[in-house]
Amino acid sequence: MEQKHFFKVIRKKILLSMILVPVIPFILILGIGYYYFVTSLEINTIASMKRISADHREIIESFLTERRSDLEFIAGSYTFQELSRPKALAEVFNRLQGKSDTFTDLGIFNDAGLHVAYHGPYRLTGKIYKDTQWFQEVMKHGYYISDVFLGYRKVPHFVIAVAHEEKGNKWVIRSTIDTFRFNNLVRKVHIGKTGEAYLLNAEGMLQTERHSGGNLMDKPLDGIQYPESHRSTKSFIDKGVNGVKYLYATTWMKDKKWLLVIRQEKADAFEALTSAAYLIILIAVIGGSVIISVAFYLTNGIVKRMTQMDEEKDQLGQQLIRASRLAEIGEMATGFAHEINNPLQIMKSEQSLIEIFLSELKGNGQLSQSETLVELEDSLNQIGLQINRCAKITQAILKFGRQSDPVAVDVDFKQFIPEVTAMVAKKASVNGISLKENISEDTPLIHVDPGQLQQVFLNLFNNAIDAIIERHGSSGGELVVESGPKENGKVEITVKDNGQGISPENLKKIFSPFFTTKPVGKGTGLGLSVCYGIVESMGGVMDVSSEKGVGTTFTITLPAAISAGL
Repeated sequence: MEQKHFFKVIRKKILLSMILVPVIPFILILGIGYYYFVTSLEINTIASMKRISADHREIIESFLTERRSDLEFIAGSYTFQELSRPKALAEVFNRLQGKSDTFTDLGIFNDAGLHVAYHGPYRLTGKIYKDTQWFQEVMKHGYYISDVFLGYRKVPHFVIAVAHEEKGNKWVIRSTIDTFRFNNLVRKVHIGKTGEAYLLNAEGMLQTERHSGGNLMDKPLDGIQYPESHRSTKSFIDKGVNGVKYLYATTWMKDKKWLLVIRQEKADAFEALTSAAYLIILIAVIGGSVIISVAFYLTNGIVKRMTQMDEEKDQLGQQLIRASRLAEIGEMATGFAHEINNPLQIMKSEQSLIEIFLSELKGNGQLSQSETLVELEDSLNQIGLQINRCAKITQAILKFGRQSDPVAVDVDFKQFIPEVTAMVAKKASVNGISLKENISEDTPLIHVDPGQLQQVFLNLFNNAIDAIIERHGSSGGELVVESGPKENGKVEITVKDNGQGISPENLKKIFSPFFTTKPVGKGTGLGLSVCYGIVESMGGVMDVSSEKGVGTTFTITLPAAISAGL
């Protein structure tokens, strides 16, 4: 439980670290990028709105200036008397309309405000205008562009009037501008889907119509902010009467008598900003999901690997304990063999002494030949055989367990292999395993330490017997040891079995320290690793080939004694 809690805490810490470390800079980068993008886009959008406002103001003012110049040209080209005649005024009007069809009528006034001559759709000849604002302004300043007003026509319109002095007398020429065409000129601004332009006079009344609604001379309820100077442009964001937020740009015209207003819905003006915001949110969601997914994947992998390493460490500890126990058992076995060897020598001496006594008694005639005596002699012979057998076993154990520096001698496989196989012959026989030796007569001698080489082959034999038993049980097993010369002064020894075989994934790790496929308590995983090191230290090579369910072959290649210059 404690270990599980430990790994749970570790997993949380690693996961948090792997999420927070990339997420924090990721969010900072997105945030900073979004801030600068928004700022830049807002500045560019507002600057574009101001530029459009200034350009449109120039277009409208240029239009009004041209119309004023047209009237000044007529006033300078004709006398008051000539223009007072209706026929001449009609001809002048036709030529004027040929230049610009925005003029809808033309009228001539004397200095008393009397409408002397008129060409147009209304009956205005003879009307007195001396008390009207437009007439007073034109007589005072020389020209006048009026606001939209009703006048005698009772129809919203505005006029351009120019005063001219002739022989000390002033007279006025005036023309009405086509309201529809002027509206189109002002409203032709196209900004996005909701952009519009319109004119207000100083009192805030509409001088042109709006796309969003509103009649001429109406007073919109929008909160309009006015620029400070004549040529400056004011930009701001405010709610309209419909509750929708608009981006405004306002600039003065006509000596601060008209205000050009350009507005666009904020959502439309900053549509690119909204799209960018959605894109950034999408990137953040995808990026965050990727970071979190990768963090979970890597964290699980790391924790899994840590868990495996912890389990391997526990297994390693257990294997080291078992290896230590095996070493102690080996030392004890050597001690036991040494202690057993002494009584065996005494028993051998006593058995020889008994045989001498029997021989003397038979020679003196004190023992006659009988069936009992024959059986007694057979028993003594059997005792001798078993004593010799026990002596060989104890000598092999003492030889295997002797701890000393390696001493290389010439080893003849024709003698060496039978000695080693004799140590496992009984185990193989009991389990129904056929043990075969194919030692070539021309197998060269090798110059190695016999004890170390014995350790290698005993390990291979025991592993092969275990694999055979696991597959075949107590019958059908076969273990074959072969040796022979190889080119380039080498000796090749193979140990083949028809056991269960080794899987490809385990075959790659077969010589790794502490790797074993045997169940707990059956192996330490040290044998093959140690054997590989022993063979390598002898200047040889150890290879393995195996097929699952068929068997395994270990091949050892060692240098021959002759090739070593011995």
